[in-house]
Formats: sequence, structure tokens, C-alpha cells
Amino acid sequence: MRRNLSALANTEYDLVIVGGGIFGLCAAWDAALRGLSVAIIEKGDFAHATSANHFKMAHGGIRYLQHADIYRVRESCRERSALLRIAPHLVQPLPIVIPTYGHGIKGREFLSAGLFLYDILTGDRNRGIQADRRIPRGRFICRQEVLELFPGIEEKGLTGGAVLCDGQIYNPPRLAISFLKSAVNEGTDAANYIQATGFLQKGNRVSGVTARDVLTGNQFEIRGKVVLNTAGPWAHRLLRNGLGLRLNSNPTFSRDLAFVVNRHPMTRYAVAFSTKTKDVDSVLDRGGRHLFAVPWRDYTLVGVWHVVFNRAPEEITVTEEELQGFIDEVNEAYSGLALALDDILIINTGLTLFGEENRQGRNNMSFGKRSRLINHNREHQLEGLVTLIGVRATTARGMAEKAIDIIANKLGQSTPRSKTEVTPIYGGHIGSFEDFLRDAIRNSPPALDSKTMRALVHNHGARYQDVLKYAKEEPTWIESVGESTVLKAEVIHAVREEMAQKLADVVFRRTDLATGEYPGDDTVETCARLMSSEMGWDEDKLNRELEEVKKTFPFNNQQITMKE
Repeated sequence: MRRNLSALANTEYDLVIVGGGIFGLCAAWDAALRGLSVAIIEKGDFAHATSANHFKMAHGGIRYLQHADIYRVRESCRERSALLRIAPHLVQPLPIVIPTYGHGIKGREFLSAGLFLYDILTGDRNRGIQADRRIPRGRFICRQEVLELFPGIEEKGLTGGAVLCDGQIYNPPRLAISFLKSAVNEGTDAANYIQATGFLQKGNRVSGVTARDVLTGNQFEIRGKVVLNTAGPWAHRLLRNGLGLRLNSNPTFSRDLAFVVNRHPMTRYAVAFSTKTKDVDSVLDRGGRHLFAVPWRDYTLVGVWHVVFNRAPEEITVTEEELQGFIDEVNEAYSGLALALDDILIINTGLTLFGEENRQGRNNMSFGKRSRLINHNREHQLEGLVTLIGVRATTARGMAEKAIDIIANKLGQSTPRSKTEVTPIYGGHIGSFEDFLRDAIRNSPPALDSKTMRALVHNHGARYQDVLKYAKEEPTWIESVGESTVLKAEVIHAVREEMAQKLADVVFRRTDLATGEYPGDDTVETCARLMSSEMGWDEDKLNRELEEVKKTFPFNNQQITMKE
């Protein structure tokens, strides 16, 4: 998988996709599977923004019961099931405990009715899924068990807890890269760090895009019979700047934020705890929305907070004052976590399609309920252009399928129905994941411990041998990078086969190096020097890459920064 800009400039594609987040990548895979010729470009690295920085959940939709939104319950469950089916190495069940209080709307009786209804509505949720990835029925545990699992949880009125399962994504950027590699294996031409600067237009028809290589400044054209705009929070700006188009209703975005803290999870269960923030969309309000404390590798992931964000996507920030407010909210609701500001190790923040901001402010907001799929022939009498702005990463595959249905119709081609709901993505051709993992560990090279092999198999699935093969070229590449579970061979693989162009691409999106905390100067420098030897960097370039990675961590160099 390499940047082939000559192919991009000298081919007329059936479909050109602008935006390499999870929605664009799923669309590229779907279109390629149906036999369309596809190009996809991304102005940064693939999945560098929200697609890499969400809450790492594959949502099954149970919270939408409170909104009486059965459509979203069914849609979310279907898409969670698809991910469990096609990416068993990267998506797994996550048990969540919701403590119950008293016998009213926060009590066992109310939640029992909700779980029963959800189980009925999602009775087909385990179709075609291996036993170790199935979502079980909801159940209840007693008060004492809740207190043993989560010391410090609010005890007053506590009667027990409801246990339900959702999905957790082991590594969101790796999931996105796996969709990309699947598309490329089907013939897609892809390139990161290519910015769409405008559209090619003949009369009332779009026929491609003008593009700029961000790394070199070179400009060229990419021709396509249809263009799909999946640029997320940049999508409407691209339409306005490139074509002078304004959507009938301009999208509003929320800055969603979560953070990783240095709390070793004592259990495999996540816990939901109520805050005073009201969920105004709920038909059945349980007294406030939930925050979650989720086991994440050797740490705990806490979130999610939402605030309307009206500035340019490049300006996304979070202040120390905001972070302290979030910490205070967590400690008030769940004192057992006893968090302090310097417990924050990684900040994940991105922009999500939103609804309308309520005048009462941040504590009362209406959340976007649907992705936006726009056929510009209908809205602007402009042929050859479709825009997809997605809401949740969980639904990316399904929304991409709908977009490609529209595009196939525009092309006038008889294409097969989408197969992405049942076709394993790159690395996903596995039966039982746990059986596959045990076999991989049993047959692993003597130099690798089980923890390292587990991480390797999670990230690469059935294709993990594609990484281990580099040991034949250089035996030391089977060693870990510093104290991490990441192999030096993974860095080489990321450069040679996964289009990594910058150190940040490897540290944040191709490997596990920065999933929990800053891995340390020595580890990052080792990674940088491996890349440098492959990329031909001089010492000045290497130091710039190192500085770019280091400043991304919170409180590094006395400033608040975050993964964009």
C-alpha cells in the first residue's frame, strides 16, 4: 500500500472519495467490492481526527430506547453486529454495569423492562457471530457485587446493578486502516496528505477534484465520474469554498471529549454513573446523562463530554479549566476514582455531527440523530456529487453502503448488492478469535512473550505473519520498541506497507505506542530512527518529527494539547 500519485493524476475513476476517515474508508471498501474503480484521498493521515479519537465503542443502541428511537436501536445493533462479524480481532464485547438505586426510574424494575425490550428488538444480534464475540442477554447483580467491582461508587440507595454488553474497539485507527487495506486489496488507489482544493466542473456536473500534495506542494487533478465528499467537519466548507454551495441546513458539530487516566482497571467491566447534566432528548429521563469509566488496556478511559463547537476544525482545543471541571464532575458522581488533573495521560477529542444548541447552554443540548447523506442532484441540481457526513463511527459501514447504492445508480451500472456486512476485512478471516490467539501464542517465536503476541494479533489479526516476516531481513526487528509491546517490525511494516509518512502516523495510528500514555523519550526516538532509516530523513527532519509527537501529549512542555 503506497502513495501512487501518478495513478491518481492519470486515471479516470468511477468514484473519487474526498476524506479518509472511517466513513470514507468504508465507502471505498464497499465500492471496490462492487467492482467500481475508486480513488480516496485524505488531507492529513487516514483516520487522524475523530475516527481515531472517539470513545472506542461500537454502540449497540440501547441508550436510544430512552429517546423512543427504535430506528436507531436497530441500526446501531445491526452495525455493531457487523463489526463483531467482520473484524473479530478489533471489536469485542464489553460488559457494562449500570448501578440501580431505589425502585423508581433509576431502579431495577425500570431497567429490567428496558433490557427486556432491547433483547426483543435485537433478537438477531448474534447472527453469524462466533461464540466468543456474541452479545449476551442483560442480567442483574446484587448490591455487594457492585461495591466489590467498583469501590467508592455512590452507596446511598444502591440496590444492585444491571449488566449489559456493548462493543469495544481494540484500536480505532487500526480498524480504519484495516478498512483501507481491504479497499486497496480490491484495487482502490489511496493517498494520505493529499488535499482536495476544489472541484472539476463541466456545466452542472462535477467530474473530479483539484488536489495538492501537502508534503511537496505539487498540484494536480483527479478525475472521476462521481465524487463522494466524506470530509466530516470539513465537508460543508469544501462545498462552500469549492463550488459555492450551501447546505439547506448548515451542520453543527459537537466537540466530543474523553481522556485516559492512570487507573489500572480492577475488573473487565465498565461502569456507567449518573451526572447532573440533563439529557433533553430523553423521553424517559433517568435523572441525568451517564458518564462511563471503561477498562482500556492497563488504564481507564473516562467520558464522554459534549460541547457545541462553532470554530474551524483545525482550532479544536481544550483548556485546563475545562479539564478540571470534567474531573470535578467525575469525582462528584464517582468519588472512588479520586481523579486529579495530572492523572490525565491522553486526551481524545474530535468533532461529531450535532443537533441544535439549546439556549440554556451546554448542559441542555439536542444531539444529532442521523448522519446526513446528500444527493446534490436533488438539493442543488448538480450531478456527479454526493456528500456523507456521519454521526457515529459504529454506523459508518451501513451509511457507506447507502451512499454507494446512490452512486451506483448515478453511474447507471448494474452492481451487486453490498457484501460488506458479512465480508471480513483485512485480518478478519478468523473463526474463534480466542482459539486463533491461543494458537498464535503457542506457535510464536521464542523471543516474544504472550502480551506482545496478543497485541500483535489484535492489531493485525490473521495477517500478523506479515509483520513477523521482517525478522528474516533483520533479526533485531523482532525486538520490542523500548518497553512497549510494539515490535520494531511493526514500524518497518507501517512505512513499507501502510503508507505511514510521519512519525505521528506510526505512534498514534499504526501501532499501540501511544494508546495509553506517552511511551517515553527513548521509545519514541527508537521509533523515529527506525522510520528515518526507511524514509531517508536528515537529523533536522527527525527532530521536527519528534517534537511534533511530544507536544501532542497533555501537559507536555507546560501546555494543554490533544490528539486532533
